[in-house]
This record gives sequence, structure tokens and C-alpha cells, in this order.
Amino acid sequence: MRIPPYHHDKTWQRFFAGMAIGAVISWLVFLQLFGILQEKQVRKIAGLKEEIVDLKNDIQIWQQDYIQLNKENKKKLTIQDIKINIINAEQYKLDSYTKFRIEESVKNDIDHLIAKDIETVYKSKDLLKKAIENKIFEIDDRRYKVEISELFLFTTLSIDLKIKQGV
Repeated sequence: MRIPPYHHDKTWQRFFAGMAIGAVISWLVFLQLFGILQEKQVRKIAGLKEEIVDLKNDIQIWQQDYIQLNKENKKKLTIQDIKINIINAEQYKLDSYTKFRIEESVKNDIDHLIAKDIETVYKSKDLLKKAIENKIFEIDDRRYKVEISELFLFTTLSIDLKIKQGV
């Protein structure tokens, strides 16, 4: 098969030369526009990286402040509430009113601990145990003595008591 002799005709030569020059010029324009857009993207990415680094530093500073404030607040924690629970009331068949009276009596004995530092209460927990365990509760001609089975200290002082009857 033979290629037509278009390369001899001047109009075809100009047409092909124009196409080649147009392709080169369009390629250069494309490279210029693509380079400008890529440069904008690189600047934007660099700016975002700097912002991310700044935000990470801010987060680290905030976390350090938060940890420091938590440590200070834990040192300042106080007793805010007292909860007393008798765990073996069913064994002695105590009615709810008798159970309530014993719990309230114990609570009234130690209500001076409200608004005290947890550390102070912890240091005097042995004295607290002895004060509760040495008291005899007389209700309806019966005498009850209590023994502390569990004592939890935090913002709420929670005490679980066991009753001993006939002391």
C-alpha cells in the first residue's frame, strides 16, 4: 500500500506544520496551567501541615493543663454525702423502720465529716471505725451493736454495717 504524496503539496505541509506547532503550544500552555495549579495545591498543603502542627501543640498544652488541674482538684476533694447500709438486717428480721433508725443514728454521729477533705477522713478512719463500732443502739428494748464490714471513701462516704444483737 502506498502513502499518498501529501508531503509535496505546500498547503498540506502548512497544515501539518500548524498542527505540530499547535500541539507544542497547547502542550506548553497545559504544562503552565498545571504547574500553577500544582503550586497552589502545594502551598495549601504546606499551610495545612503548619496548621496541623500548631493544633497538635495546642492539644498537647491543653491536655497538660487538664491533667494538672485534675491533680489539683483531686487534692481538694471533700466528703459531700454519707451513705449507710445495713447488710444483714434480714438475718435479725429487722423491720425497715428499725433499720432506718440505726442508719440515721450512725449518720448523725458522723455527719461532722461532711465538707472535710478525703485525705483527713482517710487518716482518721480507724478512729471513725471505733466510734461507730463502740456505740450501742437501743431500739424497742433491744440492744444492737454494729460492725463495719466495708468503708469506701470518695466524695461519698459509704459504710456497710453488720448488726450484732444482744450485746
